[in-house]
Amino acid sequence: MELTKYKIGELIEIVDERNNLGIRDFYGINIKKEFMPTVANTEGLDETKYKVVRKNRFVYSGMQTGRDECIRVSMYNGDAPILVSPAYTMFEVIATNVVNPLYFFIKFLSNEMDRYGAFCSDGSIRSNLDWDVFCDIELELPPLSVQQKYIEIYNTMNENQKNYEYCMSDLKLSFELLIDMYKHKSKKKKMSEVFKEVDCRNINSEIKDVQGINITKQFMPSVANINGVDLSKYKIVRKGQFVFSGMQTGRDKCIRIALFDKDEPVIISQAYTVLEIKDNSVLMEYIMMWFLRKEVDRLGWFMSDGSIRTNLDMDRFYEIEIPVPDLNVQKSIVQIYNAYNERRDINEKLKEQIKDICPILIKGSIEEARKAKEA
Repeated sequence: MELTKYKIGELIEIVDERNNLGIRDFYGINIKKEFMPTVANTEGLDETKYKVVRKNRFVYSGMQTGRDECIRVSMYNGDAPILVSPAYTMFEVIATNVVNPLYFFIKFLSNEMDRYGAFCSDGSIRSNLDWDVFCDIELELPPLSVQQKYIEIYNTMNENQKNYEYCMSDLKLSFELLIDMYKHKSKKKKMSEVFKEVDCRNINSEIKDVQGINITKQFMPSVANINGVDLSKYKIVRKGQFVFSGMQTGRDKCIRIALFDKDEPVIISQAYTVLEIKDNSVLMEYIMMWFLRKEVDRLGWFMSDGSIRTNLDMDRFYEIEIPVPDLNVQKSIVQIYNAYNERRDINEKLKEQIKDICPILIKGSIEEARKAKEA
């Protein structure tokens, strides 16, 4: 069994199909090499300028590879086509006689490949991995039969993870139905009755973990460059506190709010608002569940209409009402919610484990081809 080396440019071909199909599903790719709905405002955009991504096509961005130590490339496996910005490069694997497209993608699911991409981007002022440099990267490939064997292992792990994720939806449906049941017969309270604002600064710059919140209402490491930034002005967030941002609620149709549940405190930009519960009749997890509902996001979108920047200003946020059932009812709902969160965390770990196993699969396939050659 022969091991062969090819430059990426020999295996792929750029594709530039523009949207004349009326598609309006706009996506981007993140540093996890996943497709995600765009957070940009897409109202009024000319969708005909956007690129159509079909199943088995790849999307690539060389932006800031050196800074993030990540080669942003992703393989689309959905059945319905989606759109990406014309700023992305789209390509297909054409040398299918020597490489399976999925094996090609698995090659990029390793920290080693990301570090190599960062190394190759050193020649760029913006630490980008320019397209010609990307195409010059060399890949060592075992025979297709060996590739297929390890692809099947990868597919099995992925299928198990997807099945686990699917089962989580039952739990989510359960607590949403319970909230629906009680929202019509429970007394309502405004957020101004529930929350108080907290402003504790990182005075001695002791905390270095800078976080933000995203449109999925989760904390995430800040993507901002904090080199040379004065962290003493940042706000401290502790376990059991909420972080809120009213920025562009109308644009994103999402109220950006998240509950911090970790033991070690983090810091956030002073542009965020930190909130703490002042009413013991409402559980913090129950409040977070309320804000996870699409109907509440739509309400925030409606209430933000009076702002030039479509922000949900603090005074409008405080007007939002939440139904408050008996504490025992809240606890029952929260128990289901906590079970859902535990499964969500396990699901994320499963995804990370699959990514961690990918380099082992690649190494195994190379070693198998090597041993077969020597035999």
